[in-house]
Amino acid sequence: MTITTAIIDYGMGNLRSVQKAFEKVGEQATICHSASEIAGADRIVLPGVGAFRDAIAALHRHDLVQVIRDVTDAGRPFLGICLGMQLLLDMSWEDGEYEGLGIIPGEVRRFELPPEFKIPHMGWNQLQPPAHAKTCPLLKNIPADAWFYFVHSYHAANSNPDDTAAETDYGKLFTSVLCRGNVMATQFHPEKSQTHGQTLLRNFLGLPTQAPTETATTTTS
Repeated sequence: MTITTAIIDYGMGNLRSVQKAFEKVGEQATICHSASEIAGADRIVLPGVGAFRDAIAALHRHDLVQVIRDVTDAGRPFLGICLGMQLLLDMSWEDGEYEGLGIIPGEVRRFELPPEFKIPHMGWNQLQPPAHAKTCPLLKNIPADAWFYFVHSYHAANSNPDDTAAETDYGKLFTSVLCRGNVMATQFHPEKSQTHGQTLLRNFLGLPTQAPTETATTTTS
């Protein structure tokens, strides 16, 4: 079976909600459990909710770490969502120190905010263009002040400002969209963000794909 869009199932994440969001924009995305399915897909989505420690452990347990690195290295369009965005970074400080996938340089930090700001950051908030005005194809036809739905207590602190495609203000500016070549990620949930979320998913589906590899690598690093 040819898989056009693979949603990675590693035991964490609102998989069906993400799949239904793709269905609304005309894509029959496939929930995939195995490295071979992911390796054969044209584009890949890594969703996630919950704790970083549990998520990275689950990716290792299911032998999915190396194949994620392989497909991103191969130039496939790759979208991380919420915790899936945070997993792309080098490490996280959530309840300890844990190594991430190391695909985008940076780390995951807990919000340090004035007392009037509640943690988790939950609800609708706006995107802002970064100071260096990076262009990201994921945000095509989305207004600079568009509203999206967030639920998170930790945020990405990426090392390279050029990887920041959008920021959001919640007591401080934080990176809400990462864009590094074919690898893109959102801290918000596009599947819960109505019209703008649907536009973002259509943009992702419109990205050019690379030819799938013939075989999958299933060993972890």
